[in-house]
Amino acid sequence: MCNLYSIGENRVEIAFRAKAESDFNNNQPPMAGVYPDYAAPVVFRDASGQRVMKDMRWGMPTPRQYLDEAAQNRADKLIAKGKPVDLAELFRMEPDKGVTNVRHAEIAHWQQWLAPSNRCLVPMTSFSEPDQVGGSLKPIWFALEEDRPLAFFAGVWTPWACVRRIKTGWEECDVFGFLTTYATEPVKTYHNKAQPVILTEEAQWDLWLSDAPWGEVKQLQRPLPDAALKVVARDLREDLAAVRQPSL
Repeated sequence: MCNLYSIGENRVEIAFRAKAESDFNNNQPPMAGVYPDYAAPVVFRDASGQRVMKDMRWGMPTPRQYLDEAAQNRADKLIAKGKPVDLAELFRMEPDKGVTNVRHAEIAHWQQWLAPSNRCLVPMTSFSEPDQVGGSLKPIWFALEEDRPLAFFAGVWTPWACVRRIKTGWEECDVFGFLTTYATEPVKTYHNKAQPVILTEEAQWDLWLSDAPWGEVKQLQRPLPDAALKVVARDLREDLAAVRQPSL
């Protein structure tokens, strides 16, 4: 599961490459590390069909069954202590930290967000997976080349209202995640469960953001061929080398 990536390219270039006609936060600098539940740019089509770029929070809605189980466990502990419990309110306010990656698109929970209006492109220049195969769990960074060229994760997004963090309470926000698929080399050497779906060509970006139904675009949920990615950094919480230095 990918829970860390970088966006080393500047937003003007990202908007240009993705054909976004506007950017709601064009002063944001490149990001050496993007973490779950933090804001990051995505490109999507608005109600008029135009491509726009906007910051959203990383983490799609969690399936309700898992939130209900957590809320019931919380309720059981309160009841055991003899404390009063408002079950309806407890279930409504159960914190949802979000799901960063969408692996099984055939599940009904994810099917509701695979339509053209919910698909998006998530810009990236490198991503990290923990070394689970070796057991160290230290971050291993992957990119298409050493110079970290721009590409996009195949993403989905939705407006959502929930409790993301207990201290902030009920919030309304736009959230996103991206698809994963089975792992190929070199990711498989370190993290053999899955890797992100990365779209590298303009034709793929256009298809993902098109009006085509899921049956026509699901072909894009596949890994890059073996050796298409390279290991570019190790043991770093942020890929500082990904950030483009401004030219003088």
